Amino acid sequence: MDITLKNKYDSIIFDLDGTLWDSSANVVLAWQGAKDQVDYVKEDFTQPMIHSITGMTYKAIFETLLPYLTDEQREDFKAIASKKELEILYEKGGELYHGLEEALQYLSKKYKLFIVSNCQSGYIEVFFKISGLEHYFMGHQCYGTKNMPKADNIRDIITDHNLSAPVYIGDTMGDYNAATQAGVPFIFADYGFGVVEKNQVATISKLSELTALL
Repeated sequence: MDITLKNKYDSIIFDLDGTLWDSSANVVLAWQGAKDQVDYVKEDFTQPMIHSITGMTYKAIFETLLPYLTDEQREDFKAIASKKELEILYEKGGELYHGLEEALQYLSKKYKLFIVSNCQSGYIEVFFKISGLEHYFMGHQCYGTKNMPKADNIRDIITDHNLSAPVYIGDTMGDYNAATQAGVPFIFADYGFGVVEKNQVATISKLSELTALL
């Protein structure tokens, strides 16, 4: 494991889905439940479908998956799916990636920890409630708060918490692009849902590798 990243950063900003946990199985249940409440969504939702749009904003997700809907239908379904998703996840949660708490416990002693995700408002709070890991993080930001792109939310975290040398950890090309736009180096979590082939400062295949890397 490359150890040249030790002492380079003062903080770590994490993506959530595909990086800290996988909630896709229960998101499928939620969105299928939302589909049952309307008569204009044609297809069933699946885990591969959810994986394919992980990291997108909620608006972009339904524009991608349901392009045939009118804007009004899409907004209506988005609201139903959002509510159903939080209800299901609050009850059933998601799958925390192996070694998560151990990694956070180690990293929080050396770095300020944050989450920036393209999720809806309330989603990170559900993750905290289910996981019991909120105390390791100093702050968080999501798309649903201000409807702003992830790069802007990363910048907000940096400004609000006076960070001088953050690094972002995520699992998709969208995460890489957002970090790059925010001027933040990127560590790729290749156990997640996406592919980043070059220009990341490091690649990890499990969370426990962070303790050696950072």
